[in-house]
Amino acid sequence: MKAMRFHEHGGPEVLKYEEADDPKPGIGEVLVRVRATGLNHLDIWVRKGLPGVKTPLPHIPGSDIVGEIAEVGPGVDRQRGERVMVIPGRSCGRCEACLSGEDNYCARYEVIGGYYLDGGYAEYVAVPEVNLYPMPPDLSYEEAAAIPLCFITAWHMLVTQAQVRAGDDVLVLGAGSGVGSAAIQIAKLMGARVFATAGSDDKLDKAQALGADVLINHAQQDFSQEVRKQTNGRGVDVVVEHVGKATWERSMRSLAPRGRLVTCGGTTGPVVEVNLLFLFSKQYVIAGAYLGTKREFYDLMRFVAQRRLRGVVDRVLPLAEAAEAHRVVERREQFGKVILRV
Repeated sequence: MKAMRFHEHGGPEVLKYEEADDPKPGIGEVLVRVRATGLNHLDIWVRKGLPGVKTPLPHIPGSDIVGEIAEVGPGVDRQRGERVMVIPGRSCGRCEACLSGEDNYCARYEVIGGYYLDGGYAEYVAVPEVNLYPMPPDLSYEEAAAIPLCFITAWHMLVTQAQVRAGDDVLVLGAGSGVGSAAIQIAKLMGARVFATAGSDDKLDKAQALGADVLINHAQQDFSQEVRKQTNGRGVDVVVEHVGKATWERSMRSLAPRGRLVTCGGTTGPVVEVNLLFLFSKQYVIAGAYLGTKREFYDLMRFVAQRRLRGVVDRVLPLAEAAEAHRVVERREQFGKVILRV
């Protein structure tokens, strides 16, 4: 098969479009003919490499996978040709966390296309049958590929961890990112007023079209000051944080008393400082979020099927141009998702 993979960590130039061995589905697995895959910032981190993390090389990234069943392994009763989406989190299926429906707490939880498991930058990928979700018939492959990882993460952040309620004020950083564009929609679905930040007026216009109520250009304004101004000094109930070091202090300053800050990443650096005096005196809650459960994916997909949530596609490129797609994401030129057509 053709695949886009890397043999060493580095810049976009390490991605090579080349022949690779066809994967074989094992017991309880299916072989998916990939039709489209979406980029996430995780792809960038995996390509660059992290200290102490040994990714098996050569490696095929890509966690947002949609396509058709091409072959089934032993013990699988599925129809070839069925259009499917792949839930990106793989777990053992046997431990207490998995059996209680909290599979993203499994000690063996891994992301397909993450640091250790090959993903969707290829014509074929083998995945567990339990990770398949039937693709809604009116979704294109490109729109479907804009959904899995960012939407399950944003849903877990807002609905499960932050427990957003109708009437809450929610601040979404980085509205142009996959998580940001998903979080705006989910927060509005829950009845919140949404504050969105972006670095250009064009991106803010697109955020408004998704439902954002208060628009903040972080290239021209201190978003924490603007949040205080727009809330008469109170602050917001929830902050959706995934930027890290560059925004952390202002994110904390944006919170109202008893506010909840939920984070799923640190693109500008993972090490931050927390003022414990403010943490306990204001009774803030800080929560992490790592993808989400299969149950949550089923929950959010009901709203996708109803067209109340939608994947946001910025542009579509062929798989052979994955290096350029990575450069687009690193330069933060996109709004929503960059999709690779396979």
